Amino acid sequence: MAVDAAREAGSFRGARLRLSSVLWRRPWLKLVVLLVPPVAAFVAVYAASLGAMLVSSFWTSDSFTAAIVHTWTLDQYRAIFSLSDPTYLRIAGRTIGMAAAVTVTDAILAFPLAFFMAKIAGRRTRALLFVMVLLPLWSSYLVRIYSWTTILSKSGPLNWFLNGLGLPDAQLQFTNKAMWIVFSYVWLPFMILPIYAALERIPGSLLEASRDLGARGSRTFRSVILPLAFPGVVAGSIFTFSLTMGDFVAPQLVGGGSQVLGGAIKDRFGVAADFPFGAALASLTLVTLIVFLTITRRSGALENL
Repeated sequence: MAVDAAREAGSFRGARLRLSSVLWRRPWLKLVVLLVPPVAAFVAVYAASLGAMLVSSFWTSDSFTAAIVHTWTLDQYRAIFSLSDPTYLRIAGRTIGMAAAVTVTDAILAFPLAFFMAKIAGRRTRALLFVMVLLPLWSSYLVRIYSWTTILSKSGPLNWFLNGLGLPDAQLQFTNKAMWIVFSYVWLPFMILPIYAALERIPGSLLEASRDLGARGSRTFRSVILPLAFPGVVAGSIFTFSLTMGDFVAPQLVGGGSQVLGGAIKDRFGVAADFPFGAALASLTLVTLIVFLTITRRSGALENL
């Protein structure tokens, strides 16, 4: 018994040594062994679910029983891109326009603050600003949205302040402008942090060299700072654009039910139980994001992150 156990232990140790030797001589094999489990999980959970959604968008549902009919058809996409009833085209245009407006607004607001944090502020001031930027992310997303409904309401602090100055009410409650303001506030930290990281990597010697060569501040910004910080702007834009495209809570609470793609998808899945049409709308959102990511990748900025 003891001899057999010793033999088994020796054979196990030898197999382990041979496996270690093989992995040591072939580093790529070790990489494959490490990557197979997460890649398999990704394919099984994420890619498979997206594939199922895409396939179901080519099916249809029975108008009486809401049962899914496994008949291949393009009716869902014809309804989305119909020119006779451009409801969903308007919804898609409103969503994409809102995402673009929020992205541009956040980039304009984030760049000066990120530059001050990276190049001007002292250590304590920088730490304080980091806390102020990150502090909203520690609170619930719904709390922040509901706080803005109070601020923008007819009897809220904003109109109280304007009336105190003798100005009329802002009339922002339940409007597209309210959605724009709230989205810009909620996603602003996701733009500040990538831009800060990009600006922090710019050597101070480049800015000094630009000044020594006689370049003014505007020329230094255009020729030195902006090109080097552009990858950070692109990274932040990916966050703000994609998060705005998929959100439906803020439009429902702040925009007065203004339809966006996220809300339309929610209604089709949760209210109308029209899963094929909801899948088609979700596929449209996914394709839009893929096009946006392709454009950012073609710009070459992602390679410098």
